[in-house]
Amino acid sequence: MNKVANKQVICDVLMEHAQTDRNIIVTCSDSRGSASLTEFGKRFPDQMIEVGIAEQSLVSVSAGMAKCGKKVYAASPACFLSTRSMEQVKVDVAYSDTNVKLIGISGGISYGALGMTHHSAQDIAALASIPNMRVYLPSDRFQTKALMEALLQDDKPAYIRVGRNAVDDVYEEDDVPFVMDHATVVCEGEDVAIIACGEMVRPAKDAAKLLNEKGISATVLDMYCVKPIDKEAVIKAAGKAKAVVTVEEHSAYGGLGSMVTQIVCENCPKKVAVMALPDEPAVGGKSQEVFDHYGLNAQTISQIAESLL
Repeated sequence: MNKVANKQVICDVLMEHAQTDRNIIVTCSDSRGSASLTEFGKRFPDQMIEVGIAEQSLVSVSAGMAKCGKKVYAASPACFLSTRSMEQVKVDVAYSDTNVKLIGISGGISYGALGMTHHSAQDIAALASIPNMRVYLPSDRFQTKALMEALLQDDKPAYIRVGRNAVDDVYEEDDVPFVMDHATVVCEGEDVAIIACGEMVRPAKDAAKLLNEKGISATVLDMYCVKPIDKEAVIKAAGKAKAVVTVEEHSAYGGLGSMVTQIVCENCPKKVAVMALPDEPAVGGKSQEVFDHYGLNAQTISQIAESLL
């Protein structure tokens, strides 16, 4: 199985379209290497702007260019883009309705040993709370490509969070179910609904296989569109299940779990277990080591699901 980082896919899609669309502009905050955008800069130097380590300026410059008719993709570490420049994101991008796609790279705990300063465990909660801001967490390279192709067709603000490392495929190259702003059903079952986003979709899918070996059928929803969240998909999956489990690489407060719990509580009350990062500075280590430490893996997801039943 090939592993490809989602951030590399973003670069590949932008390079493909930048050849024929001079209005595509990439901006970054001394982060072209981290964002896998070095090749874009080499091939399209007139379509890339480097602002240095100045995330607030990055967002404002991007918004200004968008007002001049450019299609701007602003790439910066998710931890800084979602907090340090939140005022500019709120006012210059969302409130002003500018065509800026914010690319949050190395999201979640991707930076590992660098610790809490570089972890972005609050970005979903922060940016999803801003009116007119969409939030996306694609799960693999194929879904990332489909999402980027779709975003190139609109002129609305969006935040796309991807991790730092290469990730396992969730889908097949010739079979990528994708409908903009609609959750993807990875598999269907009757006993439990597992709703995940980003890099947690693959372990959720693997957990469903472990549960199936025990005679427990699970629906797995890939909620790549955290905002606007696919309310109907949540209600349908939760409605036929006995319990719901949410899984995310984010704080337990204000993220996917909070949103799903609210929908389930209001429409089809069921037991809900929220699997996320706890309210503490995450431990240092490689991504999988941190995931295993907090139980964000297939084995623990399946155990939690089974315990709810």
